[in-house]
Amino acid sequence: MDSEFSRLMPGDEVVKLPTFNATRAVTIHAKPEHIFPWIVQMGVTPRAGWYSIDLFDNLGKPSAEVILPALQHSQSGDLIPMSPNGKSGTYIKDFVPNQWMLWGDKAGTSTWVWGLHPIDETHTRLITRVRMKYHWLSSALIFDVLVEFTDIIMMRQSMLGIQRRAECRAKEARVLPPSGLELGAED
Repeated sequence: MDSEFSRLMPGDEVVKLPTFNATRAVTIHAKPEHIFPWIVQMGVTPRAGWYSIDLFDNLGKPSAEVILPALQHSQSGDLIPMSPNGKSGTYIKDFVPNQWMLWGDKAGTSTWVWGLHPIDETHTRLITRVRMKYHWLSSALIFDVLVEFTDIIMMRQSMLGIQRRAECRAKEARVLPPSGLELGAED
């Protein structure tokens, strides 16, 4: 939708005049609280993966199919690992649980935001935006250009992976009784 491209999102002000600016979205049959935990735990091993093409973006290790409680306590400043050794990547800049999470580099030359926008009681629009400003004389230029040309495939796969996982989680939540109650139990 055109409104998603023009929508202001957290972090847009960080990267002025980006060289690369990509907005992607998918509708998920789930509430934000069923989607946000999948985003929180993303990253290369030892984190949950990217829910995309694991051979390319998670060192061949399958992305998690469950919510990992140990990875649900993120804070601003935490590293989201993107390198095989887990020491390089992007950082959590800020977030509002079940609404959005902003990642970015320390130099302020790239941001990646995940926004959750409820449509109604059971549907949420997941919108992600990557903004990068290339440094033409940097050794990171090769990585930046690689991101630009693979983003459309990998990001789409990642978002569909989140969609599938969140919809399964939401379906389970609709089937399970509220905590402390058993099916068929009488008062």
